[in-house]
Amino acid sequence: MITIGYAAMCEQFHPTDLLRYCRLAEEAGFRAAMVSDHFHPWTPRQGQSAFVWALLGALGATTRLRFGTGVTPPGYRYHPAIVAQAAATLEAMYPGRFYLGLGAGEALNEHIVGGYWPEPAERLDRLVESIEIIRKLFTGKTIKHRGQFYTVESARLYTLPPKPPPIYVATSGPVMSERTGRLCDGIITVGAADEKLRLLLERFEKGARAAGKDPTALPRIIQLHVSWAETEEMAIEQAMQEWPNGGMNFPKQDIRNPEDFEAMAKLVRPEHFIGRVFISPDPEAHRAHLEHFIALGFTEIYVHNVGRNQEEFIRVYGEKVLPGLVQPRVG
Repeated sequence: MITIGYAAMCEQFHPTDLLRYCRLAEEAGFRAAMVSDHFHPWTPRQGQSAFVWALLGALGATTRLRFGTGVTPPGYRYHPAIVAQAAATLEAMYPGRFYLGLGAGEALNEHIVGGYWPEPAERLDRLVESIEIIRKLFTGKTIKHRGQFYTVESARLYTLPPKPPPIYVATSGPVMSERTGRLCDGIITVGAADEKLRLLLERFEKGARAAGKDPTALPRIIQLHVSWAETEEMAIEQAMQEWPNGGMNFPKQDIRNPEDFEAMAKLVRPEHFIGRVFISPDPEAHRAHLEHFIALGFTEIYVHNVGRNQEEFIRVYGEKVLPGLVQPRVG
């Protein structure tokens, strides 16, 4: 069964508006929501940076959607024990509906606490250690942890769900994909060349099999950035104005300030979005775009429309894109 979800971007919209868009998305046929976790927007123009955990609580209370973070980096703004507590609380309140999406993070959001921003290999090691701590706390036992990066002293979660929420990890490299298969319950990635996506899924499945898991039973999740508008020109324009970071084909994890992204955005051209943001006014083209990733083996697709025209996008997808794409209902 395929799940098509709505990607709600806290860096682009006020949380009250995002809550309304998620309700509209549910009415239109989207079955899940992935909510970004940012302290800063990518560019000042995007203009928001709401605290995702507050929004998630409201989302659970006002919809029946399955929902989760896309994604939270543990170990910088949040100690892994606090991430575990937040995730366990949401799953306790909304059993079977919350997932914990984790990632290695970006300096844009994590540099604010003033610590050393590590190199990529260390960021992945920190993520793996964080997952270990979170898993231990989900058992409900009192734990102590003295690791390479983090310490936990006599910690126990008292508010626990009947079953821990699944942990999904966002990755764009083969090494972490294989680790994710071994350690976690599903993989998250973003749109890329087919060859790269096939490699990531292959390594994820290899890791899952090595851990004695059936990889076909694990979610394979992709977030797709699209730009839908009534005309091609409008779709291109909103991508350029609202999501120029989508046209930056280089590593962005070490860039610290929205103003720096704003300066780089001046170099972005429409052709830079090819293969990174799908731009089209044609609903049938959008439908074919989603079907392509279903054929590659993804079981959950979260669609982010980069424009401000969220209500129109949701309506068009609900009427012309989602019908016929088989999805399970929550509850």
